[in-house]
Amino acid sequence: MKMDLRLRRFADRAALNEALTERLAWEIEQPRRGSSALMLAGGNTPLVSYHALAGRRLTPSPKLEVLYSDERYVPATSDASNFHGTRALLESLGLPPERILRVRTELPLERAVEDYERRLRALQRAETRITLGLLGLGADGHTASLFSDGDLKRSTGRLAISVERPDGRSAISVTPELLSQVAEVLFVVAGSDKRTALKALLDRKAESIAARAIGGCANVEIWADRDSCPAGT
Repeated sequence: MKMDLRLRRFADRAALNEALTERLAWEIEQPRRGSSALMLAGGNTPLVSYHALAGRRLTPSPKLEVLYSDERYVPATSDASNFHGTRALLESLGLPPERILRVRTELPLERAVEDYERRLRALQRAETRITLGLLGLGADGHTASLFSDGDLKRSTGRLAISVERPDGRSAISVTPELLSQVAEVLFVVAGSDKRTALKALLDRKAESIAARAIGGCANVEIWADRDSCPAGT
């Protein structure tokens, strides 16, 4: 399968935030016949959009579900929690708890992974379409919480795995298999420290974990501010 990989440049981070806010608002409210899901990413880049959307009166699609690309193994109330960063948005949407597939970090780590895997498999069986999946890009080239070749190898046949992050924290991440099921993957990238990693992703370098993680995806777009774009792009 040949990947369609596109880059969209924005003049600055404010323009990127505004475009992402509108894209997510459209995705949330888009009426659909069956169940659909939206995968949210953590990190700092999309937080402005999440907070902006929380202040709107959006009417979510009746069968919308939300899942997460990854989660740090911290309490759900921690500022480091990706779920916590989206909580105001989720509350504003009024989604019932069963349609929010958060990683249950109150469980022991491996049980939390098994629980997330089980619920992602249930999403599969229900033929729920993940219409849009947000991803971030680390300055080291990682995406979600996939940091190394070992993480990718352990992902085979799985939808979720546990990861030891470079900072010593544990995390739970979706896998390339799960990403390959997302109709449209959207990387959101900002900051000059991402320039080298973004070039490696665009060039699909073997050393780019992000590039390898999305190898099975058919439709990938990268939204990046001017500071993060390599020269000549």
